[in-house]
Amino acid sequence: MPNDDRTTVIHRKTPESAAMVANVKRAMAITASLNRLTFNDADEVRALFSDLIGRKVDDSFVLAPPFYTTGGLDIRVGRNVFINQNCTFYDLGGLDIGDDVMIGPNVSLITSGHPIEPSQRRNGVIAKPIVIGKNVWIAAGATIIGGVTVGENSVVAAGSVVTRDVPPNTLVGGNPARVIRSIAE
Repeated sequence: MPNDDRTTVIHRKTPESAAMVANVKRAMAITASLNRLTFNDADEVRALFSDLIGRKVDDSFVLAPPFYTTGGLDIRVGRNVFINQNCTFYDLGGLDIGDDVMIGPNVSLITSGHPIEPSQRRNGVIAKPIVIGKNVWIAAGATIIGGVTVGENSVVAAGSVVTRDVPPNTLVGGNPARVIRSIAE
């Protein structure tokens, strides 16, 4: 399996894979409690999300349940972040979300996957980080794949699949996402 300085590789039947599975179970228990809450339970949602990621989120953080993740401990969230309903974050590779980010409903941020080669697919997990810059808007139903950085002030159009970095101040859309135009004030 390939490995560069931004790639995490976890092989099956290792202490690292056992720790990953334990963290998935921990996250599933926390998200089950989180997903019983409503939008009106903002303080409790923030408390449970803080527990999930292992650090306190800012009081300006808003999440509308339900929410799903495979771990949580590799998520970092800035101030004034809004995460809409039914989002899925696979954060094993690391997920950094900057200040003032808006994430629409049904968005998937997927940092991990498996090797492409059929003989290697079940041998482990490969993960790369996702970085979301300040003041980014990720619209409904978008998917962002591991290894991608979304530059500040950018917009990812609804339903897009982002497989490459997004420059700052840019609107991208499509599958795979491509630059549609620059965004100016």
